[in-house]
Amino acid sequence: TPSTDRRTKAESTTISNTENLMKYMKLDQKGAVLAEYIWIDGTNGVRTKTKTLSKPVKDVKDLPEWNFDGSSTGQAPGDNSDVYIRPCAIFPDPFRGGDNILVMTETWDPDGSPNKFNYRHECERLMEANAKQEPWFGLEQEYTILAPDGWPYGWPKGGYPAPQGPYYCGVGTGKVFCRDIVEAHYKACLYAGIKISGINAEVMPSQWEFQVGPCEGIELGDHLWVARYLLYRVAEEFGAKITIEPKPIKGDWNGTGLHTNVSTAEMRKDGGMKAIEDACKKLGERHEEHILVYGEGNAERMTGEHETASIDKFSYGVADRGASIRIPRQCAKEGKGYLEDRRPASNADPYRITGIVMETIFGGMEGLDLSKADK
Repeated sequence: TPSTDRRTKAESTTISNTENLMKYMKLDQKGAVLAEYIWIDGTNGVRTKTKTLSKPVKDVKDLPEWNFDGSSTGQAPGDNSDVYIRPCAIFPDPFRGGDNILVMTETWDPDGSPNKFNYRHECERLMEANAKQEPWFGLEQEYTILAPDGWPYGWPKGGYPAPQGPYYCGVGTGKVFCRDIVEAHYKACLYAGIKISGINAEVMPSQWEFQVGPCEGIELGDHLWVARYLLYRVAEEFGAKITIEPKPIKGDWNGTGLHTNVSTAEMRKDGGMKAIEDACKKLGERHEEHILVYGEGNAERMTGEHETASIDKFSYGVADRGASIRIPRQCAKEGKGYLEDRRPASNADPYRITGIVMETIFGGMEGLDLSKADK
């Protein structure tokens, strides 16, 4: 019927018509370069806008500062709405190709101070102050793929699949969902130069994970945020939604985390286990401060079940996935390596995570306190 036809056409706009789009993507840009400026908004989300440049840019210092309407992103009042974005890192653009680039930025207020949601600036100061410690980070970003109606992709409408068990690292129809999105995202990250180190299907169906790292210092936050942007963009083209909510489905289903692997030069030396244990003790002393910045809604995930520790208690142990901090068995055997902080929720800001870890292990800086839930 005519009404059905109209409805079908309307629904089709949620998915890119790639064949038609490619005709235009191949057009000559006449020497111009498109720079996609990326920033983090007032709700821990990603925003972008595109600037035309007259020539290719290889050094972030050659990119201009820009601005946006902060009153529309929760970052400024309407009567003083300009927020400035300063380029920090450049990545090749996997969607536009050629010399086009993605630009990770920081947000700054007109008075020259960091915007209240600019957590990168403080993190970078701590990383630079402790550069001699050679901090390496590897973060495991879990996420859930949703259908347009907000229910996990592949799940029965209004119902539930079979209990958890066959889905983790699963293979085959009925065990994994939306692998095409995951594969496309993986390739997009590699093209962009993201230090993505792997992917796997997770315990809950339609739940996946990608890992970024090892990265040194501030690089981890830049790479993870751009990897998140790429994931959202890829999902757009498949008509799917991505959620990094820590407990997207209530009940007997695993939550989603952002397990944080940390290693310093001292931890990697022979006998580094002492540095690892010392770090664990320091992290335990500031457990409550860390929880404040380890993501919203984390209490629903950290219940002491589903491979989590209780949010109210701190513990660490070897090969214990029910502990706050896990020391891998191989590290305990070799007497050196790294620790895994299992507390961060999937929606936590990697700048805040890595920043407060550095602050806790090596001490803070005058005028900085990364443990505040909100500035």
